Amino acid sequence: MARSSRHGAAPRVRRRRLPLRYLLPVLVLTALMAMLMLRGYVHSEILADHRVRPPAATDQVPQEVLEGGPVIDTRDGTPSTLSVPDGRLVLTFDDGPDPTWTPKVLDVLKKHDAHAVFFITGAMASRHPDLVQRMVDEGHEIGLHTFNHPDLSYQSQARIDWELSQNQLALAGAAGIRTSLFRPPYSSFSDAMDNKSWPVTEYIGSLGYLTVVNNTDSEDWKRPGVGEIIRRATPENGEGAIVLMHDSGGDRSQTVAALDRFLPDLADQGYEFDNLTEALGAPSAHTKVAGLEAVKGKAWVVLVQASMRVTDVLTVGLAVIGVLVFARFGLMLVLSGIHARRVRKKNFRWGPRGPVTEPVSVLVPAYNEAKCIENTVRSLMASDHPVEVIVIDDGSTDGTARIVENLRLPNVRVVRQLNAGKPAALNRGVANARYDLIVMMDGDTVFEPSTVRELVQPFADPSVGAVAGNAKVGNKDSLIGAWQHIEYVMGFNLDRRMYDVLRCMPTIPGAVGAFRRSALQRVGGMSDDTLAEDTDITMAMHRDGWRVVYAENARAWTEAPETVQQLWSQRYRWSYGTMQAIWKHRKALVEKGPSGRFGRVGLPFVSLFMVVAPLLAPLIDVFLVYGLIFGPTGKTIGAWLGVLAVQAVCAAYAFRLDRERMTHLISLPLQQVLYRQLMYVVLLQSWITALTGGRLRWQKLRRTGVVGAPPPEASMPAQRTQSAGERRPVG
Repeated sequence: MARSSRHGAAPRVRRRRLPLRYLLPVLVLTALMAMLMLRGYVHSEILADHRVRPPAATDQVPQEVLEGGPVIDTRDGTPSTLSVPDGRLVLTFDDGPDPTWTPKVLDVLKKHDAHAVFFITGAMASRHPDLVQRMVDEGHEIGLHTFNHPDLSYQSQARIDWELSQNQLALAGAAGIRTSLFRPPYSSFSDAMDNKSWPVTEYIGSLGYLTVVNNTDSEDWKRPGVGEIIRRATPENGEGAIVLMHDSGGDRSQTVAALDRFLPDLADQGYEFDNLTEALGAPSAHTKVAGLEAVKGKAWVVLVQASMRVTDVLTVGLAVIGVLVFARFGLMLVLSGIHARRVRKKNFRWGPRGPVTEPVSVLVPAYNEAKCIENTVRSLMASDHPVEVIVIDDGSTDGTARIVENLRLPNVRVVRQLNAGKPAALNRGVANARYDLIVMMDGDTVFEPSTVRELVQPFADPSVGAVAGNAKVGNKDSLIGAWQHIEYVMGFNLDRRMYDVLRCMPTIPGAVGAFRRSALQRVGGMSDDTLAEDTDITMAMHRDGWRVVYAENARAWTEAPETVQQLWSQRYRWSYGTMQAIWKHRKALVEKGPSGRFGRVGLPFVSLFMVVAPLLAPLIDVFLVYGLIFGPTGKTIGAWLGVLAVQAVCAAYAFRLDRERMTHLISLPLQQVLYRQLMYVVLLQSWITALTGGRLRWQKLRRTGVVGAPPPEASMPAQRTQSAGERRPVG
């Protein structure tokens, strides 16, 4: 029955759910950090304590322990010791398992039909569970040696419990057993027990463990030579002994070689090489685990192995991104220099038909640009090249069209249309344009007097179908503006010089670009298939066989976003639109002929440097943070400063080419710490939107009209195609 109420039903509260495109980055980053922390834990980089306490007094240690055997039993509260019978030798190996040396040790033991006791650390067992399983399968005995190898005399009972439980967890996951044998890190003979280590031994005994030290130390960790290791490991007069060796912790080649000679030599003397419990005639130290304990152990090993594989992949990714970053820097420096020298030659000409003097149609698509449009149009009226200006009002609701009409400027027309988007507005402008050369710009952008002239000069070459201008940030006085200024000069314009030389320019900026009408018509005009119509049309031009070049002196001053939210919206649209354009033109990869050059060179470059590399670049910062907290801090800072220095060199070179003031580079270090991370998250969100099939809507940025004239830096020395008198600020 339908529910109703005379007084009305209570309003339903709508729960706001975190969108998937936000939730997934959070989950990915959380999982990544968890994997990295787990890796650090099992590599003793996190929670590791490498302190070793010097010897202390022994007056609190029972005399029977100081003078007794190497096996100490305090399980019932009354200390006692045990010794290995004569003719029995218990070989013990500490600190493993090691992927290099433990298999060699096991091979030698198997060769001579000998058993041993391996005191494993939980960290190594978690990383190499297959070796622990092999030890058990071949009849060897396992003992605990803590998880991260700390000196337990420094640790609290809670930390001791943790070290033992984690060690047992790793053993359960690797071999499905528990053990009752324990050897403290940094231990030696029983007569070395002191007032600091004895309480630890008592406590561990109360937990049910036998503490096993040794009475014959090979000192193989010193690498004294094979003969010396054998001499030190050989007991006197046929006595039984527990011999200390190592299968991890460094180069153990001498240990392996000594073991291969030691075993047959002592076997000839009548020695037997048994497990500890076999030598003592005691029950096995191993017990099977089952139920929840077994599940937890297996889960632990699986997680550790997963973290190892993931971080190994991340490490490879870090190496790849490092190579890519430095390769890109190198290419930019070399090729941008080649481009600058080529176009700045005194006798340089774009083509045989130069200079280009024919009139140009300038299209200004505008949607609610009331605060900017007058500055934009007046800057065009100050142009030293003949132009007609067509303002296409795309359904503005703030009187944009009326503002332009009230200016009553010659050669300025307004075309109105219902709101249909920027591509439709540009196509409408092309249909109304009188001239064959068409310049496109944004409604928040101002041109210098020479911009149009400089922008169309490359059309003297009949193979040129489009020209990218030099877009600059006009509102760079704020911190966000300064960061974008660095990005525009270094990341965009330096790139465009490189891509020009490679003949695979990926994007004609919407703020300042020029086209042949015939080229536009051949590729079908501007498309609304993607949110990056400028990148889309550029790729279409390449595939149609046209050259796309960069005109460095065609400067346009645009209003960059002034808030983080606006910046996020803009870059989100750019990065998502670029992915759409790459996918749309993916067939260029297999196309042949002149148009295939973009597919062979340009599309891979764009995909690698604009999509893949930025996605992997956060690895640098993840490892930086990890290194600062858990790794070698000094080396980490040095490496980061080194990368920053390379970026600073590239940025300074880009500023020099663009004749920009170097003072803006002061904010470069802060840009690398804050701004770059924001761009990472934006790109990651774009990836997730693409992979989840999301459809991003066009997002209009709020304009303030602060860019009214080219900044003072724009008044630069005269270029070869203009006189000093023509270089005047727009007013």
